Amino acid sequence: MSLGGDDFMEGLTREEEVIKCLIELENNKKKGITAAELSSYMGLDRTNISRYLNKLYKEKRINKKDGRPVIYNSIEKFEEDSDSIEDESAQIVKNQDSLELLVGAEQSLKLPIQQAKAAILYPPRGLHTLILGETGVGKSLFAEVMYYFAKESNMIVEEAPFVRFNCADYADNPQLVVAQIFGVRKGAFTGADNDKEGLLKKADGGIFFLDEIHRLSPQGQEMLFTFIDKGYFRALGDTDKKIKVEVQIIAATTEQPQSFLLKTFTRRIPMTIVLPPLRERKLEERYYLLNDFIIAESLRLGKSIYVSKNVIISFLLYDCPNNIGQLKSDVQLSCAKAFLNYKINKNNYILVDQNDLQPRVQKGIMRIQEYRKEIDYLSKNMTDILRFSKEDNILKNFELEISQTENSDNKSFYSIIEKKMEDLKRQGMDEVRINDILNIDLEKYFKKYISNINTNFKKDEIAKVVDLRVITVVEKMLASASKKLQREFDQKVYFGLSLHLQGSIERISSGKNIYHPKLNVVRVQYREEFIVAMEIVKIVEKEFNLDVPLDEIGYITMFLSASDEENSKQLEEKVSVLVMMHGRSTASSMVEVANSLIGEEYVQALDMPLTMKAEYMFEKAKEKIKEIYNEKGVLILVDMGSLTNFGNIISNELGVKVRTIDMVTTLTVIEAGRKALNGRNLDSIYHSCQEIGRASIQMPKEDYKYDKELIIITTCFTGEGAAERIKTRISCSLKNVEKANIIPLDILDKEDFLEKVSELKEKYIILAIVGTVNIFIEGVPFISAQDIFIEHGIDYLEHLLDIEHDFLKVRKALITEIMELDCIKLVSDIRYMITQIEESLKVRVQHDAQVGILIHVSFLIDKLKHGRNEITFKNLGDYRYDHNKEFILIKKNLRVLEQTYEVNIGDDELAYIVRMVIENIVTV
Repeated sequence: MSLGGDDFMEGLTREEEVIKCLIELENNKKKGITAAELSSYMGLDRTNISRYLNKLYKEKRINKKDGRPVIYNSIEKFEEDSDSIEDESAQIVKNQDSLELLVGAEQSLKLPIQQAKAAILYPPRGLHTLILGETGVGKSLFAEVMYYFAKESNMIVEEAPFVRFNCADYADNPQLVVAQIFGVRKGAFTGADNDKEGLLKKADGGIFFLDEIHRLSPQGQEMLFTFIDKGYFRALGDTDKKIKVEVQIIAATTEQPQSFLLKTFTRRIPMTIVLPPLRERKLEERYYLLNDFIIAESLRLGKSIYVSKNVIISFLLYDCPNNIGQLKSDVQLSCAKAFLNYKINKNNYILVDQNDLQPRVQKGIMRIQEYRKEIDYLSKNMTDILRFSKEDNILKNFELEISQTENSDNKSFYSIIEKKMEDLKRQGMDEVRINDILNIDLEKYFKKYISNINTNFKKDEIAKVVDLRVITVVEKMLASASKKLQREFDQKVYFGLSLHLQGSIERISSGKNIYHPKLNVVRVQYREEFIVAMEIVKIVEKEFNLDVPLDEIGYITMFLSASDEENSKQLEEKVSVLVMMHGRSTASSMVEVANSLIGEEYVQALDMPLTMKAEYMFEKAKEKIKEIYNEKGVLILVDMGSLTNFGNIISNELGVKVRTIDMVTTLTVIEAGRKALNGRNLDSIYHSCQEIGRASIQMPKEDYKYDKELIIITTCFTGEGAAERIKTRISCSLKNVEKANIIPLDILDKEDFLEKVSELKEKYIILAIVGTVNIFIEGVPFISAQDIFIEHGIDYLEHLLDIEHDFLKVRKALITEIMELDCIKLVSDIRYMITQIEESLKVRVQHDAQVGILIHVSFLIDKLKHGRNEITFKNLGDYRYDHNKEFILIKKNLRVLEQTYEVNIGDDELAYIVRMVIENIVTV
């Protein structure tokens, strides 16, 4: 049971489940069971299982046999040795002792629990008690658990009341506080129109809990200690009638008693219990608290919750000044964010990762060095993802309702915002908490919405989903806005606003509210566009006879302010690469090698000496990322530890695109730097580096086709229409046009164009790109549209097709010569290797030389597969010294073939391949 949690009887249920599963597994295996076996059987964390097993053993409800590993057995009947019971508190039936279920019962709460038991069991009716502790340490729950213990020990009857009163509720009216506690006679003061029974009377036979007792006035304290002394009291305004009750008082305060309480009052409270703050409790206890809180959220959601190991560590180590109450609130907040992601992205599971944590919680992992031993002990049995679960028995109707809501209104992008709000309201959260959880960055979401709009359909096609009246209105609105703002609006804005207004008009007409979370920000940031939006919205109001609310004008403003920044990004901007490693020069040395091999001082380094605190390193990293960041984003390469989480935290704090890869090698750094310089986007570089980490090779075996088809890409800034005309010209003029497919693409959105080309490269061999503007795609020839129309370009295309035809002839010849290998795959693999060598060295190799390398390496692999001797390269040492960079990079790319065909290409053979490359470089 977690001190500070609502569902404090959960531990009892879990213990019964552990015993039940222990018996089941024991019957299946016909032997004793280990904690690891039971953990696997129940799908729960081993640390928690060990905790429950040890507790059950202490309670003599199961047997344990020490050894490696420890073996547990069930027992059918609980046997109690009455001779070992020395005092009255130990006579409680152990599986009903609520105080012992509190997290920390055997650690930080051991003394407070002993005091609590003594206070409850002291004859004849227990001792009045004062609980001290900071905000959020669990004073209220501790008092309530004392009440349950009193019932379990038969000190009070089962039906005995537990009355709670917070003295701060009426602190501004001391007379009213006294009236609430002691009751009041009619006419005792202005407003006392009737006799009213006090809470002290209602607590007769039970326990009266007074929270924040320091807010009780001196008059109230005097009346209370009079009751403690004499056993009776009088209602406020009554001088005659004595009210006699039997009540045990438990009071709590965050203040020092001597500061606010009368000495005459504190002397009458014989038992004082101090609850420790969270910072003074062991990390193991905080872990158990986390376990209980996450399981409680799992019960609330009716689904298992998966939590990453780093999230657990962050929760264990972050500064939590408001103690257990704040810890519980932060856990709930992270689970709520994970649930939103689960619903919005329609995932199959609820996963809490670092992005779901508050920034101050994320920073907890930076303190890992200070608590290394405790963290290692707690995490030794943790997997990377931990599962927290309760029975799936609630919220079925709720999920169905959410699912139906999500599928109903997808015509306006703000509908998702409203759905998020509805989800959280159903969970009983107030508006302040909802706004905190949503944490909406509306501008970013809007840009994503705009970028996802498909502009490939025509006006008559959009009319299938949008009312033609709406389309006409949008045309008028944008025409007017264009004149007023002296700005042209592209198709994305036209289509996006049409789709948006379709949903908005339906919503306004049906009386549904429209909510813009950042209306005031938009009004200030886009003042000119907002004024224009207020004017052009009259076109909508007139056409559809409705009043458009101010929030909707805020959304229209965002469409008007949507610039073509994404379309006009400079292609020379490249992903920044930053390497951070532990050690005085580890990162610097690795980056020096990588930059030397890629031929440019591009990759940046930050070293973290082992004596440096993580907090200081974090600030250095943040400043470095501010310095090198551009719109393409930053890839962070790290070794281990707290560095792995810097990216997420910095991304949230600065609002920048960051990806992080850990456990990197020099090969990974080379790959990242090379692909960044080649203009690849952040995700492409990230996934490529991940593949290196997984398999230590570059060629994706499953995705790389052995026999790719040829394609020619045609493109133009003026849209796909011009690209289509270029395609028609090529189709009519190219002799062997059937050998290659022609694909037209527009480059209105250059970033989108580059991503499409990258995708096509994975599936096809791009013979050439033909267009009006050279986009400079690495490794792909460019032919201008002008050359195509004056025949020169057609001749070049014919030449490129002939080259591909040469490779086809070589492949057919090799099939007859090399019988034991798949020559189709072999040729494709070697061609891929040659391309990688060209990219690594930033060179082009002559076509005839490529054919020669292909033939040479094919027969070399066949020879090595049969164990034949290699040839000798004269003056190998000198040649290697003169061309060390080429040796290293070409060997790296040959490793793909070595692993694929299980051969080892020696230095002499490598030297011949290096020479073939160096002596046949084409000036680009």
